[in-house]
Amino acid sequence: MKKVKSHFVSILANCFAKMFHYAVVIAGITLLSGCMESGVLAPRGEIAATELKLLIFSILLMLIVIIPVIIMAFWFARRYRAGGNAAYRPEWTHSTWLEIVWWSIPCAIILTLGTVTWYTTHSLDPYKPLVSDQKPVRIQVVALDWKWLFIYPDYRVAVMNEITIPTGKPIDFELTAAAPMNSFIIPQLGGQIYAMTGMTTALHLIANEPGVYRGFSANYTGKGFAEMQFNVHAVSEEEFAGWIRSAQQSKDVLNWDLFWNELAKPSISDPVKYFGKVDNSLFDDIVMSYMMPNYKPGMMQSHEAAMNVHQPSHQEG
Repeated sequence: MKKVKSHFVSILANCFAKMFHYAVVIAGITLLSGCMESGVLAPRGEIAATELKLLIFSILLMLIVIIPVIIMAFWFARRYRAGGNAAYRPEWTHSTWLEIVWWSIPCAIILTLGTVTWYTTHSLDPYKPLVSDQKPVRIQVVALDWKWLFIYPDYRVAVMNEITIPTGKPIDFELTAAAPMNSFIIPQLGGQIYAMTGMTTALHLIANEPGVYRGFSANYTGKGFAEMQFNVHAVSEEEFAGWIRSAQQSKDVLNWDLFWNELAKPSISDPVKYFGKVDNSLFDDIVMSYMMPNYKPGMMQSHEAAMNVHQPSHQEG
């Protein structure tokens, strides 16, 4: 019987040793990945930096429970191994102070983590505009099969599969889709938001440092999903103004017919393409085309204009 117990303890000890080895390897990979110049562990924006702080805080808080549990697993295996000198107390059933410890600590951790997460989640609401004395740059995003269209409505230009933004200025994204539901994310700037047909969502980000950051689709949408990526160029305000002037030089015009006849068709690995002129209402027309049957471009604007004309005036007194 002692041999069986000894063999069992030996197997258990080997299992724990392997688990510890894998945990060390995973921890090492995680720590080394922090040295990489991409991803959520290398934030370059205010939102991403706050999200990383929350991630690190949550991990450290949970380690308060995890580390003692791992240590006690080894300690119990050694203390109560066959041939050990631990006291044998088969009648022991309860310890008030132990009950207090193993209930109060997890409850305190959950309460702390829940409070911090609730506060941070609301402060990082993707629909909440960023507080800044700088005028935001508006970008309308359309998710397609399998590419991204970015419209700069204030500058009347658009670009396929590439974004250029000024550093230090809030970026107000407005998103929709003309394809299956998708998910838009730029990990180093923070935030992830879905894009859906017939709906608009919002995301507010900011780049604190110049650089080139990777953006991509985070929702599987078919065979071209892996290639649905784009670069975000964060540049100075002067370089951004120059980029806008360069984009406006393009002779390609983006209108309703071109969008549906060419861009909306499924394609993979499309090159970056600039449009020097964009219809003012194109983004709204794309959204409304999934809301109203037989929708034609400009119908929404005409309806709103008619409502304004026929709206009765109210005089005081």
